[in-house]
Parts: sequence; structure tokens; C-alpha cells
Amino acid sequence: MSQKVEKPILSGQRIKTRKRDEKEKYDPNGFRDALVQGLERAGSDLEAAYKFLDTAGSKLDYRRYGEVIFDVLIAGGLLPIDTHLQCHQCSNGILFSQSRVGSVSMDGETPKTNTCIFNASEDMETMRNFEQVFVKLMRRYKYLEKMFEEEMKKGNGCVPPSVLLVLVNEHLLKDNLALDFVLEVFATVKEERGAPSLVAALKKGQLEGRLLEFLPLNRRSEEALAASFASRDLASLLRLHRAQASQEARRELTQALLEELAEEKPVKDIIQELRDMATRHAIPEHEVVAIIWQCVMSRGEWNKKEELLAEQAAKHLRHYTPLLAAFAQNAKAEIALLTKVQEYCYENMSFMRAFSKLVLMLYKTNVLSEEVILKWYRDPNSSKGKMMFLDQMKKFVEWLQSAEEESESGEEED
Repeated sequence: MSQKVEKPILSGQRIKTRKRDEKEKYDPNGFRDALVQGLERAGSDLEAAYKFLDTAGSKLDYRRYGEVIFDVLIAGGLLPIDTHLQCHQCSNGILFSQSRVGSVSMDGETPKTNTCIFNASEDMETMRNFEQVFVKLMRRYKYLEKMFEEEMKKGNGCVPPSVLLVLVNEHLLKDNLALDFVLEVFATVKEERGAPSLVAALKKGQLEGRLLEFLPLNRRSEEALAASFASRDLASLLRLHRAQASQEARRELTQALLEELAEEKPVKDIIQELRDMATRHAIPEHEVVAIIWQCVMSRGEWNKKEELLAEQAAKHLRHYTPLLAAFAQNAKAEIALLTKVQEYCYENMSFMRAFSKLVLMLYKTNVLSEEVILKWYRDPNSSKGKMMFLDQMKKFVEWLQSAEEESESGEEED
């Protein structure tokens, strides 16, 4: 009978945690005091301030106290958690505004320094010099760049330009506070970076179509916006805003028309609704008629046989000729429509041979006039398929010209 073998018992002593292995206590006040003392020694010499910050990074824990660094450099000391910094980061630098928001914590022996943004002179040269302290510090310690972005996101500051929309708040709008602030920011960025950088920033933040939102509700109009922006020499933003507003209006009109066509509304009702929208958004007739063409043709289901396609397309269009005619009331609108027909037939290869038949149908239904067709034949606006379409139209144009000559001859005899 075998003896039972006992398992060895593992024994040892408990290892005590060494003092140096214990997690260091979080002490933002102590970190702040070290920064404040060094910055106070530098005084107004920002180059000396940067040299101190550069050297201090090897002794102080910048990774742990990055937020404190920015609090001190911007406000002079520690800010309460609910305090918002108003500071704006641009694509190739930082723009500071001098808005003083909230209060600095005064706990500790050396709670505050005067070497900070909020105590600096408000001229652009001083702001630019402070900017360089931030830029060089973040280049030296790359991880601070991300920490800076996170810090700015917590407040009403601006990393993406779209953050300015936090100003769209009733109590800020009614006394023009929001408008005055964004005008100051835009004017400063334009002066410092140039108009193209300002336009690019607004596009990046998708603000170009939302500038009206910064005006008080009782003054929210294109005229008031124009006057406000003109007062700060911001005409480039107005042009951008109007272009965006016009583009949005076209999209709105296109969507409305597609929905009405899908619902098979009577053409006379569609005409009235489109006319109202075009008037409200100041969309000219030559743009409306081009949109109508695109929407109407997008509704068609075309036969693959080319010999049947022209007749099918003409039949489809004939139902909508009153709609096209309603907005082709001048030569510019007619030329725009004829150019759209040309480009559509060129871009949809199966329609290449249908061009002249579609134009003839639009002529017979009084959508296109002979004067415009002759003008187009002499000088087409588009080069797409030009030679082929001119050849298709040759016999018809010769007929129009001969009819015109006979008419003039008859008038002379009378």
C-alpha cells in the first residue's frame, strides 16, 4: 500500500510597498505654486518665461498637470472647474481674446502670477508674443497639444470654429453680446491671418450658412447682417454667407419639386409653389428652369432601344412643358434650358441622337423660341457634344432661317 505524498506548502513573507512605489498624491496647488514662482521671476520677459517653462519640464510632471499649465498661462492661476476659458485655436496658431471669465482660486501661498494672458496688454503684438510661448511649449512637449485641445473643449473656447454656436443663446443674443463677440473674433482673425484663412475657418466649422443665428430675433434679417458685417469690413464673409444661403435655397427648391412630382400634383399648383419659393429666396428664372429640367428627367424610365427613346422622352416631357414654359420667360432662361438639354444628352449617351427631336418638341410647344435656337446655333454656351448636336440641328436651323427670310421679304413688299 503506497504512502500518501503531501503537497509542499508554499511559504514566504509579505512584501511591503516602498514609499517611492506609492502613487504620488495629486497636488495641483503645489504644481501651480512652482509655475507661478518661476513665471514671476521672468516678469514681463516672455522669452525668459518660455525658457523657464522649457527647463521646468524636466523636473515638473507636465503630463499629469497639463491643464494647470494652461490655467496659469491664460488666467494666472487655477480656475474653478465650471470656469470657461475664452481662447481660440487657429489652424496654424492660437488667437487669444481678452475676455475675463470666472475667477482664479486664491488657495495657497503663491496662487497667482501677472505673467498671463488675462493681465497682458490687449494689443496684437503682445498677444502674438504670448501665442509663441504656447506654440513653442507644445512643440517641445508634443503631448501638451492634445491636452490643450481637450482643455479648450471644456469651456466656451474654440478649437473647431463651430463652437461659436454656443453663443446662440437667448440671453446673449438679445443684447447683441453674441453678435459683438463673433464680429470681434472674425475681425481679429482677418487682421491676423487674412481673409482667406477666415473664410476657410468658417467653411471648416460649417458656419457660413448660419451667420444670421448670431443676430437678435427681432433684428434677424439679411439687411441687418449686411450692415453689421460691413461695419467691421467683413464683406468676404457676407459673400460666402450669401453663396451658401443661395445653395441651400436651391437644394430646398429641388427637394420640394421632387416631392411634388412624386405626388403627381397638378402642374398649375407646382408652378405657383415654385414661383413663391423662387421669389422668397431670390432664385432667378434661368436657375429654376434648369432645376425643373433635371428633376423632370430624373423621373423618367427610359427604353433601352435608342430608336424608341427619343419619342418616349418627348412624350414624357410634353406633360411638363407648361411647367418649363412658366419659367422660360426670357432669353437667358431659354438659353439655360437649351444648354441643360445639350449637356443632359451628352452625359447620357443613349440620348445623343435624341437631342434635335427634344429641341423641336420644345419649340413646337412654345417653350423655346426660334431666336434663342438660332442664337444657340451660332454660339453654344457649352462645348459638350457641340459638333454632333450642331450637325443634328443643321436642317432645322436652315428651315428657321429661310422662314425668317421669307417673313422679312413679305414685310418689305407690304
